[in-house]
Amino acid sequence: MTRPRIKDVARLAGVSEKTVSNVINDYTHVSDRTRRAVRDAIDELGYKVNLAGRHLRQGRTGIIALVIPELDVPYFAELARHVIREAERCSLTVLIHQTAGDRDHELAALTGFGSSFVDGVILSPLALTPGDLRNRADAPPTVLIGELLEEGADHVAIDNEKAAREATEHLLRIGRRSILVIGGRDDAGLGTAEARTRGYRAALAEAGIAHDPAALLYVPSFRMPDGAEAVSRALSRGSRPDALLCLNDQLALGALRALHEHGVRVPEEVAVMGFDDVEAGRFSVPTLSTVAPDKAAVAEVAVALLRRRMDERAGSTPAGASWAGVQSPQDLVVAHRLVLRESTEGVGGPRPERFRPTPA
Repeated sequence: MTRPRIKDVARLAGVSEKTVSNVINDYTHVSDRTRRAVRDAIDELGYKVNLAGRHLRQGRTGIIALVIPELDVPYFAELARHVIREAERCSLTVLIHQTAGDRDHELAALTGFGSSFVDGVILSPLALTPGDLRNRADAPPTVLIGELLEEGADHVAIDNEKAAREATEHLLRIGRRSILVIGGRDDAGLGTAEARTRGYRAALAEAGIAHDPAALLYVPSFRMPDGAEAVSRALSRGSRPDALLCLNDQLALGALRALHEHGVRVPEEVAVMGFDDVEAGRFSVPTLSTVAPDKAAVAEVAVALLRRRMDERAGSTPAGASWAGVQSPQDLVVAHRLVLRESTEGVGGPRPERFRPTPA
């Protein structure tokens, strides 16, 4: 059976091929009646838009890259699902690339993998330096998520410092005073862990509690075994905290295991707060209190910003010219909230509201 073409849709709907094209591309000047007629014809014929042809006519591939450190970390897996869903709404295909936090892999992504097969990149960097983002004349449009390397880069994230401050303030409100930070980093870096540690310190200062550098427990990576090992090490050395602020949920889930093995009751003796609101935290025993970023909003805003950059580059920048300077880089903040569960509130604790819809 011959594949239906745009002229077949136009003939069935009783309109021109240009009108069918306008409907497919969601142009606003088509009447509702005409739009319905064209869509009914598309459905009846089973017409499929030739995305490859459309992208080629626009000088694009229709492929964007989502570059993340570790795909098997639940936060990134959940975020990837949202990015793919949002990209599909925009007729884009997502290539997922795992860097393992390796600088060479991140640099390869930053330069479009040395070819022109991706139109843009959404990148969560761990090893890049601010200098790596400069002088990228031939690089594809790039939006950073997570780490903010410098103000000269497009960036989408929650306010990590504010979120950690709110999480710490909650622990203080429920009477906790000896709070260890699992994964804390007490330096002036621009990374997520550094920002969350600053939020923790700000909450302590507001409460009049002196900061003890020994309360920051270093971890080599942000996985469950690292959280368990850090907490076990602290307890074995005689530390007696009454709360843990874990800088992601994987560390928190590992911490819960270590506390259980040491016979420490949660939250009666030690309250535990995580970050990221991954699915496993809703089924752990006890369930995990956490900071929940609006992952759907991160994906929506990142894809929208990347599309705008891609359009700017295609429409107003000559081929081969630098993309930098087309428009000021954007640092966009999306919503977060505290989700309070059994690890801080005990059994029967409050059940928080769902996210409110992100404003258009």
